[in-house]
Amino acid sequence: MNIVVLAGGLSTERDVSIKTGEMVAKALKENGHKVILLDVFMGYSDKEEDMTNAFDRADEISLKPKNIPEVAPDLEKVKAQRADKSDCFFGPNVIELCRMSDVVFMALHGENGENGKIQATFDLFGIRYTGTGYFGSAISMDKYAAKIFITDAGVPMAHSVKVKKCDVDKGINELGVHIPCVVKPVCGGSSIGVSIAHDEKSFRDALRECYKWEDEALVEDYVEGREFSVGVMEGKALPIIEIAPVTGFYDYKNKYKAGSAVETCPAEISEELTKEMQGYAERVAKVLGLDTYSRIDFLMNEKNEMFCLEANTLPGMTPTSLLPQEAKVVGVDFGGLCEKIIEISLKKR
Repeated sequence: MNIVVLAGGLSTERDVSIKTGEMVAKALKENGHKVILLDVFMGYSDKEEDMTNAFDRADEISLKPKNIPEVAPDLEKVKAQRADKSDCFFGPNVIELCRMSDVVFMALHGENGENGKIQATFDLFGIRYTGTGYFGSAISMDKYAAKIFITDAGVPMAHSVKVKKCDVDKGINELGVHIPCVVKPVCGGSSIGVSIAHDEKSFRDALRECYKWEDEALVEDYVEGREFSVGVMEGKALPIIEIAPVTGFYDYKNKYKAGSAVETCPAEISEELTKEMQGYAERVAKVLGLDTYSRIDFLMNEKNEMFCLEANTLPGMTPTSLLPQEAKVVGVDFGGLCEKIIEISLKKR
């Protein structure tokens, strides 16, 4: 097949997305496909190009990735690097190359990539792509909206409130916030802008950090316990993986720096708890409409009470990512996982 692997963009997870794209493109090429790795924002060239036989020139056209930095990208600098200086989200020749492909493998993370806007655009253009459609993507990306769907389905989540930037000076009691708490952007990912607050001062500091990224914060009761993740493919849960950061919590640095977390798969919990968590994961995927593949994150306290954290519609596919580790346990290697994602997605559209 002729495949565009779409990565990059203008979210805070831009660098992670490019690394995901690099890994996926490499695997698909090894599987015999013609693959173009494309930055959705930068595109290819800023001149009028003859795209005839573009996939025969895939290596020439493809993005040349770098390693993931330990800090989130400066998006204003990224915008300044675009040669045509256009304010259009789609870079030069992106839509044309995607329409020429048999399928677009969505390696995007964060804003636009996971909020349904690109998926809706591709639906209108008749472009086939991997992963969840526009509606499920939009609901899942908004943590507050997703919480309504998830809790209505009977899946437990920590108590939370949404705090807007204009409410920053209101008191904790007025806001309905419990200390300790976790402060996170409503629509962010990769733990960017996430802080744990143990008193009112650190809560205010956490809000200020969150508002650097978005104008709305989700403030959740802090749940102390073990962290788990469950991949779901075509409605069926994969083995559970437990994530234990060496220091601190599972933040941006610990997620993408090798050796920063101990990851155990299958997780060392009882069969009863395993079935319960996998059941919750499948229920979350169903209620949010995540009918191709997804990853659902959980916390479990010392009483073995489970709390769903969030749903990921385009899970990371980097060297340290969780979904590939889970798939490997059931005998699916990285290349096979990429093929399976394409297979499932093409059946849906």
